[in-house]
Amino acid sequence: MSDTLTGVAVVGSANLDLVVEVSRPPLVGETLLGRAGGRFSGGKGLNQAVASARSGALTRFCAVVGADEAGDVLQQTLADAGVASVLRRSADAPTGVAHVLAFDDGDNSIIVAAGANAELDVDDAVAGIEGAAVVLAQLEVPVVSVAAALRAGRSAGALTILNAAPAHEATLGMLADVDLLVVNETECDDLGGVDRLHDAGAHIVVRTRGAGGVDLHRVGSTPVHVEAFPIDPVDTTGAGDAFCGALAAALAQGDVIEAALRRACAAGAIVAQHRGATTSALSPVSIAELVASR
Repeated sequence: MSDTLTGVAVVGSANLDLVVEVSRPPLVGETLLGRAGGRFSGGKGLNQAVASARSGALTRFCAVVGADEAGDVLQQTLADAGVASVLRRSADAPTGVAHVLAFDDGDNSIIVAAGANAELDVDDAVAGIEGAAVVLAQLEVPVVSVAAALRAGRSAGALTILNAAPAHEATLGMLADVDLLVVNETECDDLGGVDRLHDAGAHIVVRTRGAGGVDLHRVGSTPVHVEAFPIDPVDTTGAGDAFCGALAAALAQGDVIEAALRRACAAGAIVAQHRGATTSALSPVSIAELVASR
């Protein structure tokens, strides 16, 4: 990583999350009554950028939103979290929206309508990561733009992180430009497992397992397990994104990966104890206190 590069640049999606609280998913053809859970800023990219900033790293975020009130809400959320956003306003598409079913046990199901996220192009992505020490991206925006951001970041000497969510076969073609791949258990299985990812060029794979913790897989090394922090979850919607954002922040601040993973697990646990994908309860102090409690 070049000494002239600073902070974290996140390239990704920005959505308005509409949450409905229900006991279970509806069956096909069924109308199920639920409770209004609220309206929150979301999208994997925005969530991760907010988590990175709230974890103490200088952070900027590259995304496309609509020229609408929802876009204003997302812009304010980023400003409140201290994220230097690079939001392009689409004249044609509305801000992306996610419909979240929040279940009583803390789990969730999510349906996303991409909207303006689909317009994030290569030029947006490459300009958005310029000068960053760590580049973090996901796969809720066009994969060609994600690939361009990772390639440009790697060429400039940045540490590149890909959260392959949702799972996409194009991931395998990007791995030459990825220093650290983050996947959950389902995404890992969909992509063929850790061994296939290693064979395709992923030297470091972080596999998240929710309450089961995190496994760090490095080529040629014994896997390392990091325990999750025991909590009573309220809403796990943004826990994985908080993990990724805090991980990027910790690595940008110079942590070795094992320490960065502990901080990331703490960030995910903090967010999972609050409604919505982001929370002001996430901070360097709250992360440090939870890490020290173990």
